[in-house]
This record gives sequence, C-alpha cells and structure tokens, in this order.
Amino acid sequence: MSIRHFRFQEKAVDRADEHLANWPVVYVIDGNRRPKKVYVGETTSAQKRIRQHLRNPQKRALDSIRVVVDDTYNKSVCLDLEAHLIRWFHGDGQYEILNGNDGLTNAQYYDRDVYRESFRDIFEELRSAGLFTRSIPQIENTDLFKLSPFKALTEDQAIAVEDIVEGLLTDLRDDSKRSTLVVQGHPGTGKTIIAIYLMKLLADIRAHGEHDEIEPDSMFAEFFVPENRELLKDLRMALVIPQQSLRESVKKVFRKTPRLEPSMVLSPFQVGESKEVFDLVLVDETHRLGQRANQASGVQNGKFITINQQLFGADDPAHTQLDWINARSRHRLLLVDGEQSVRPHDLSPAVLKAAIDAAKNEHRHYPLTTQMRVKAGADYVEFIRALLRGEPAELPDLGDYDLRLFDDLGEMRAAIRQKDAEIGLSRLVAGYAWDWVSRKHPEAFDIELDGERMQWNKAQKDWINSRGSLDEVGSIHTVQGYDLNYAGVIVGPDLRVDPVSGAIIADRENYRDKKGKENTGHLKGAFSDAELLTFIRNIYGVLLTRGMLGTYVYVCDPGLREWMRKLLRNE
Repeated sequence: MSIRHFRFQEKAVDRADEHLANWPVVYVIDGNRRPKKVYVGETTSAQKRIRQHLRNPQKRALDSIRVVVDDTYNKSVCLDLEAHLIRWFHGDGQYEILNGNDGLTNAQYYDRDVYRESFRDIFEELRSAGLFTRSIPQIENTDLFKLSPFKALTEDQAIAVEDIVEGLLTDLRDDSKRSTLVVQGHPGTGKTIIAIYLMKLLADIRAHGEHDEIEPDSMFAEFFVPENRELLKDLRMALVIPQQSLRESVKKVFRKTPRLEPSMVLSPFQVGESKEVFDLVLVDETHRLGQRANQASGVQNGKFITINQQLFGADDPAHTQLDWINARSRHRLLLVDGEQSVRPHDLSPAVLKAAIDAAKNEHRHYPLTTQMRVKAGADYVEFIRALLRGEPAELPDLGDYDLRLFDDLGEMRAAIRQKDAEIGLSRLVAGYAWDWVSRKHPEAFDIELDGERMQWNKAQKDWINSRGSLDEVGSIHTVQGYDLNYAGVIVGPDLRVDPVSGAIIADRENYRDKKGKENTGHLKGAFSDAELLTFIRNIYGVLLTRGMLGTYVYVCDPGLREWMRKLLRNE
C-alpha cells in the first residue's frame, strides 16, 4: 500500500501510471482555505475522475489530492475504505465534507476483516499528514461520529430509506395529499440514524446540480434527477426530538454537516408554536411526545394550553403533541418503539397503535429489525425484555458480548472505570429509585449502596461527554437515544420479586420520579401498579440496551438478583 500525494491540478496526474489510469483506488482531495473542505472518492480511473472533479466549481478550489494505491484492491475494498474515511473525517469535525451520503456501503467481501485492519494504517498516515486531529477511538466515541448522516446503512435500513423516499416523492407530487409514514424498531435498530440520514439525502437531492457527480451504482442514484430536485427545492423540513439532551447533540451534528442547519432541530413546543406549516416533519422517539398533563414546568403547562387554543380553538385535554405535528405538517415521518415510553404523560399506547395501523393501511410502514448498537444482536434485546417481563427466557449466544452480574456495586463501579480507561464511553446508569437530593444540595449524595456514595448526573445536556460524568450516575432522561461502549446498570429497589407470588413487581414507594407516577394523561384516575410496572420495565429495557460492547448489572433486590442469576447461567 502507498499513498501518492499531488497538487490538485490536471497536469499533476497526467503521467504514465497504470494505477492512476486503470486500477481501483481511493482518493482524498482537501483544501486548507476556511472553512476547510474534503472530498473522498473511489474510482478505477483516477486520471479521468480527477479531470471531472476539476470541472466542478466547488471542488476546483481544493488544493491537494492523495491517492491510496494497493495492488490487492478491488471495487468492494475501495467502497469500504471510502465509507470509513468519510465517517472518520466527519467524526473528527475538522473538515466540511463535500460528499453526499448516498453511496456508503457495508457489504461483505473476501478478507474484509484483514482489509479493515489495514485501513487503520492508512488513517494513521493521513493523520501524520495533518488530515486528522484525533485517534480512531477518540473519533468513534463522539456524538458527531455516532449520530453522523454519513453512515453505511444495514440492508433493512437501506430498503426502508429507499421505500420512504419513493413514498414521500409520490405523496409530494399531490398538493392535496397529507401522509403519515412510520418507521418502527427496537432499541439499537437505528431509528435516529434513519431520520438524520434521510434529511441529508433529501437535502443533497434538492441541491444536486449539473456539475455534481453521483455514484452510478448507488441504490439512491435514481433519485438524483432534475424533476426531484424541482419537487424538493422549496421543501421545508424539521426534525423533532422530545428529549432536550439528544436534541442538543443532534444540533451539533447538523452544525458540522453541509446542507443541514441546527435550526432544523426542534422541540415539540417549537413546532406547535410555529406560524408556518412544514412540508415534512420527522419525529424521533415519537413515543416520548407528550399529552395534556402536568409538564416539567409551569411555563410549559402554559404553552401547552396556548398552543392547543391557537391550533384547535380550545384547550381540549385530548389533544397531544402528535396532534400539533399533524396540524403543522403536510407529511410526517414517525420513528417509534412503543416499549420505550417511560412516563404517564408520554403518548398513550392507543394513540401510537392508531398511527402505526393507519400507516400500514397506506403502505407507509417500515419495520427495522437489524440490531446495530448491541454487539450481541437482536436476540439480546429480546432476552432482556423477556427477563424484565418475568418470563423464563433462554440466554442467547452472546458471542464476545460482555454481560455480567455483580454482587458488589464497588466492583462494578471499578470495572466501568477500567473499561472507560481502556476504550472510553463507559458510564454508570440507574433506574429512578433514589431522590435527586444533590439538585438542591450540591454536596449531598443521592445513591449510597455497598459503601459507595454517588450523585445523579449534574449535566442535563450531553451528560455522557460532560466533565465528571464518570463519577456520576445517569438517569433515563440523559441516556435514552445514546450509545455507550459499556453500561453499568444499577437496577434499583423500584423493581423487585414478590416473595409470595414470585412475580416481578413495581415498588411504587421506591420509584422516585414524581413525574413518572402522576395520575395524569391517559392514566388519570387509573394509574395502577400494573401501569407503573410497564414504565419501570421500559426504563430498564432502555438502560440495559445502551452498551454496545458490554452491560454490567447490579440488582438491589435479592430476589430479583437471584432470578437474573439463574437466567444468566441458563439454569
């Protein structure tokens, strides 16, 4: 393998070299004028491709080109290396990426693991030349990398994106059409990535000009045509994210992504208050949209009333934030997992089911099944959910996924610290089973177990990356939607085994989220222990599926700990 460096001009590559004339290569074109820009490509004829790029006004301003040459490369290797470099460049955040996200692949090919290991050598050589500022582990642990639109999609994600774009374009051609599309999937199937990827893809189609190249073998190449550009040219779109922390993280990604703007990322209240109708609203974590209930603050309670009055003429308690989105959009894409609702004022199961059923009837329902987050796969997610339901689930083959049950919290805390020192992004999280005393008394400890004294997360936004987070414990409201390498999950006394029936039950007294057990919303006047158990199970279902490489578990209730121990031992 060698990397050949030239000035980005036609005469520099006009030389007799078979690798530049007729061989699969990957190349990087960069420019140091502010803002710094980079383009990554692959081709079997570098000379021809570079001439094409020099005719592109946007790329003509770049300064130098590096061509990665290897006698063993084929088309599949080049496509894979191209995708890796684009993702690393975007995650590093130093350059504005001139690529679209339409051609990134994740295909299997001969000796893929061997080639991917060699990609790291290429990265280090480019890093030595100043093209990267951080190491691969540092890059891959950032939200900019994890939430990037430059993703190599899984097969079912790619099919979903293709079907969604086809359906949306069809619906947009009819000015009178109003539509609801639904993407449904378990934790880790990439629902958030689908939303971000789609917005970037639609923005690229809208901006595609006559001098812009498109990969001819991309599965989305057919969408880059003048009639679609014309159809999308005035498209006003927004991404709604109910959770404040995740919303702020996605805004940072949009700030670093050409053709996307942080102003496109909104709260449900901002959509409700908008004076304009959006052409397309994508809603991440739709199950976390709210209904007319006691909100997080008096200001939000007032806003809820005002928005209902402005949109519907009166403050009908039946109106939800989903109704606001329906009223303020011609088309909407809802990303849903009903088993991640964690509070009574989240959308009711009946409302979610109605939206899903309606999308199915209109052939606008897109399921996701491939597990991307947890290395152990979809079987692990199903196992965790069955375990929390108290079912005698069989432990699946986890491969090298690191799932451990700890009897001592101090040992688990030390293990998480060790993993964070080794690979980073390892944190303690817990169910909401302890009062948040430190919120009013910063020196106080919230959780005291096994001689360990800990506080809840101080940061409400981007807690995982905040200073001091390794010494704190994250709540459900700071980690939902995020990835960790290792999650140390404290299952609190809010979930326990009934010593008489042997069933897993909720302990209302030990569940300390006041907003989580209010008799409000669709459960007003009828918020039973069974409903509370559903929310608590959902909370731990989210927490236990955050760890990509491993999950460590400490259980407070002795009966539940033994139940879990038997399942983990396959007894």
